[in-house]
Amino acid sequence: MDELKEENLKNVDVADFVEKTVVDEMKEEQQEEEEEDEEALPHSEFLDIFEEGLALIVQDPLLCDLPIQVTLEEVNSQVALEYGQAMTVRVCKADGEVMPIVVVQSATVLDLKKAIRRYMELKQQREGGVKHISWKYVWRTFHLVFNGEKLEDDKRKLKDYGIRNRDEVTFLKKLKKK
Repeated sequence: MDELKEENLKNVDVADFVEKTVVDEMKEEQQEEEEEDEEALPHSEFLDIFEEGLALIVQDPLLCDLPIQVTLEEVNSQVALEYGQAMTVRVCKADGEVMPIVVVQSATVLDLKKAIRRYMELKQQREGGVKHISWKYVWRTFHLVFNGEKLEDDKRKLKDYGIRNRDEVTFLKKLKKK
């Protein structure tokens, strides 16, 4: 019986030792994590590292058409294009500039207008151009036209107008009624 008690006492001592060791290791890990948190990168350094990684990602053949300061929205649009979930509508301006606008396959005229607006906003941010465009004025002054037909109904789908991938839509100035 004494041998059994001694064996149980040894087992209890071993269990206590293991428990204390595990607890001590956990405390050390927690301290190391806290020290790592204190040594976290400043925001500017983190942004630099992120931009370097982003530049490498944009070198991928799938994403090579995207600008260096790419947004998540642009990456998602490019991926959707590759999977056939989106299409590119080439919007021609009066000055000859062609804007490649990406919209989903089931996009409406309003979706196209919003995508044009977003495209122009991103372009202005990157080039430092005009700070504000009155889109109310733009849509009051210009029509979007495809094959001679004005895209007047914002709720109508682009497919209903016959617009497919890589088709061209033009900005056409509205004529004033006298």
